[in-house]
Amino acid sequence: MIVIPARLASTRFHNKILEPINGVPMFIATAKRVQNVDEILIAVDDEEVLEIAKKHGFKAVMTSKDHQSGTDRINEAVKILKLSEDEIIINVQADEPFIEPENIAKFKKFCQENSQKAFMFSCYKSVGDENADDKNLVKVVTDKDGFALYFSRSRIPFNRSECKTYKAHLGIYGYSVKALNEFCSFEASFLENIEKLEQLRALENSKKIAMLEVKSDSIGIDCKEDLKRALEKFCDK
Repeated sequence: MIVIPARLASTRFHNKILEPINGVPMFIATAKRVQNVDEILIAVDDEEVLEIAKKHGFKAVMTSKDHQSGTDRINEAVKILKLSEDEIIINVQADEPFIEPENIAKFKKFCQENSQKAFMFSCYKSVGDENADDKNLVKVVTDKDGFALYFSRSRIPFNRSECKTYKAHLGIYGYSVKALNEFCSFEASFLENIEKLEQLRALENSKKIAMLEVKSDSIGIDCKEDLKRALEKFCDK
């Protein structure tokens, strides 16, 4: 199941999930983008957002406004539905209205085939040196087997020697319901609070995150400048 956490409040871009994309609110555009990959559930924290989701034919559940992360919100939604602990949950952010559905399908298969090898799953794309210092572009470094070593908003690895390619993390996650519940039982970690990256909670608790490389032109909408760039790039698509 694909679960989209749709939090209305956003510190960097107020009410961004309601911004229109191709005539519908951003979170609906995201849901429509991936609706043929798997069943969709939207986890909301606002009555207006709930009604919009239902109006467009999507299953949605109300969750607390107090969650500090999208993963915590998804965990509540999954508990409401009483899903099996072996069910694989794909977390797609509400601000990814241009994400490629073929990548989500590929990622879903990756999670299913490797479900016994890692605690969580995520993915990345390769970017050039010119993008490595963008603090809104999260970077990841992996070990030789493709498991995440660390995520950061800083340039990693630091280029004391020449480094032309970096791994840009995409905010897509996969986990079983059981792993999701365990993740949310951990206290928010030191590194998570410093970097404001929730996946670091898993690494600080010695959990493995398996990473899948994909090719993607999508632009996640973190700020108004991102929205402007995305609309200019994808407005005819």
